[in-house]
Amino acid sequence: MRKMGIMVIVALIFSLVVGTILGGCESADTTKLKVVTSTALIAQIVERIGGNMVDVVNIIPPAQCPGHFDVSPNDIQKLADADLFLMHGWQGEKFTEELIASADNPDLTVVQINVSVGENTNWMTPEVQLAAVDKIVDTLTQEDNQNSTAYKDLADDYKGIITTKGNELETELAQKGLNSVNVMCNEQLNGFIQWTGLNIVAVYGRPDSLTPQVVKDLVDKGREEGVTLLIDNLQSGADAAKGIAEELGCVQITITNFPGGYDNTETWEKAIDYDVELILEAINK
Repeated sequence: MRKMGIMVIVALIFSLVVGTILGGCESADTTKLKVVTSTALIAQIVERIGGNMVDVVNIIPPAQCPGHFDVSPNDIQKLADADLFLMHGWQGEKFTEELIASADNPDLTVVQINVSVGENTNWMTPEVQLAAVDKIVDTLTQEDNQNSTAYKDLADDYKGIITTKGNELETELAQKGLNSVNVMCNEQLNGFIQWTGLNIVAVYGRPDSLTPQVVKDLVDKGREEGVTLLIDNLQSGADAAKGIAEELGCVQITITNFPGGYDNTETWEKAIDYDVELILEAINK
């Protein structure tokens, strides 16, 4: 009987220890900051500088145009369960007003992450990516001050990666003499293509804006300026300028304005590597 009593006590102690451990794990999970992001541009930064302190859920698929996104009940639930919603506030994100209202979450903090460096607002360029990191880390530290040091340390690590990759690509691009290559590109790529050094002679909008007259004007401009490359934006229309390129007899490519738009481009540095490689391959044809 005494032996049985000892075994019961040991079992109780074991149960208490396991319960404490599991309870601690459960508590740690529930303390994570729940962040919903409107695009992959914001999501990949939050994931990197938030580490294991945040749970990140993104809404718009990285290959889709924000202006053509339709809200689903699942998206509403994501916001209903979140602590923080980070969005760009772009014209194409008008759906967010309906989404926030439908979520009916009084504890939700909504922050617009609008960044630019001069007139450049393209997040794929290194300088704008750095500005976005600064804005996002400030937002995370305000929402979750107890982890502010960890957020800032991870942000500094990522900014080092951005600076190194930016310098590496800028050196490579500078050696190619791209300012003598005349191109036309989607207007959403303007800041990025300027960063590469290519000479932009005209920009164009989404496929639905390419009326017969607009196409004729672009073809005439392309011939006049000796355009040899047309660059489409995956999220705005993958082959929007394909017909124009055929008329001009030049190369047409489609690059991504968001991490994750193509396979194995889920981070900013993989996406920018993909875009630069595609551009360099095109001008060497």
